[in-house]
Amino acid sequence: MSRYELVVRGGTLVLPYLGEIRADLATKDGRVAAIADDIAAAEGDEVLDAEGKLVFPGAVDAHFHLGIYRPLEVDAAEETRSSLVGGATTVLSYFRTGQHYLNKTGPYGEILPEVLAAVGGKAWTDYGFHLAPMDTGQVREIPELVDGHGVSSFKYYMFYKGFNLAADSRDAKAFTMSDEYDLGHLYQLMEAVAAADAATARRVSLSLHCEQAELMRLFIDRVRAGGDPQTLRAYSDARPPLTERVAIGEATTLARATGCPVNLLHLSSGEALAAAREARTALDARLEVTLHHLCLNHDELDARHSLGGKVNPPIRSAADNAALWDGVLDGTVDWVASDHACCLEESKGDALWPALPGFGGTALLYPILLSEGMHKRGLTARRVAELVSGNPARAYGLDGRKGNLLVGYDADLTVVDPELEQEVTAELLLSGQDHCPFEGRKVWGWPVATVLRGQVAYTQGNVIGEARGSYLAR
Repeated sequence: MSRYELVVRGGTLVLPYLGEIRADLATKDGRVAAIADDIAAAEGDEVLDAEGKLVFPGAVDAHFHLGIYRPLEVDAAEETRSSLVGGATTVLSYFRTGQHYLNKTGPYGEILPEVLAAVGGKAWTDYGFHLAPMDTGQVREIPELVDGHGVSSFKYYMFYKGFNLAADSRDAKAFTMSDEYDLGHLYQLMEAVAAADAATARRVSLSLHCEQAELMRLFIDRVRAGGDPQTLRAYSDARPPLTERVAIGEATTLARATGCPVNLLHLSSGEALAAAREARTALDARLEVTLHHLCLNHDELDARHSLGGKVNPPIRSAADNAALWDGVLDGTVDWVASDHACCLEESKGDALWPALPGFGGTALLYPILLSEGMHKRGLTARRVAELVSGNPARAYGLDGRKGNLLVGYDADLTVVDPELEQEVTAELLLSGQDHCPFEGRKVWGWPVATVLRGQVAYTQGNVIGEARGSYLAR
């Protein structure tokens, strides 16, 4: 019998917070068991040749939406498969009660087991859930969700406050299926999260979608009254960066008052980034941007006459792309995620307002950071690994298990050919989604193999074996 289950030979290991080392790596019982200058191929049941390639820790895609527009079990099977293409071995998915997802409300003590049952045995990556307490009863469940179910992160959607922006209706309660989803609800939610954080050695945090609802109502009405243009630029004008800045101010004021650790999600504009940078000086605030807000702009997508790029917050300008990249380069941004939400082209259509928001991108996590970050803008490989693996693992209670290649961590890794150039197509990404806003983009640097807990799960463009992802209690 061999000493190790898998030996990865000849590559350069990229270690968050440490740097790059030329070394071989071996796994045992699903964990990293050894790192050495040379580990003989004969010592492994299986050998992965990484000669001339970079070996990164498996990405932790910290912003994901399983089951938002399709059944949970379908998304779990098809969209975590797509994650492997991008080198992601862990996904942390948002879930809430109300319209979409399971289209019902009730205690999470009853609903979370239903969610886990639907996803169990279907996912190709390991997975966890951020939960959104939509009513007072669910807020009261937070201590049990933390201690009994290993949920260490929660969410509040500021733009649901007041009315339903996902449709023409102004009826928020019909959408959220909640009582009063307002700043009072946010305050009591922050109090509960702060108390849970203080009661445990783990970081318990609240993630925030920051767009200010009352201002959005005004700007949406103005855009629609001005001729109702069917463009993504118009959608950005209807939900402008000012709404992000004001919402960040509201949320972080309450976070300081309650001592609640927060994560400011998918900052989409230079204005939002500046507000978040200022706010974080006085509290535990972690900052997230997405691949699409870094790399897509509304003028480019409008020139293709496609509404496939409709997403919340909206795609912004090229100047906002540049500002967000500056935040990545100077260390302001803590992590990059995909905000993956499989949404079929038939749900986009050719009319702006009814089109469903969101699209997939998890398969591009390492490729975009390598191509646009490392090759084009000079990010170090170590910083790339921190942005997509180490930092989200630390923020969401997974450090020590996920987010690094050190001995004792789960043997989650991806072997990347930094010189491999491919053109993005929907077919390449192995998602259930039939379109991609990144379609046609040339990307330089791709995973050629992805390993989950010591077993090769993706290689040569295909997933292999069986779906063996496990739920992560954090």
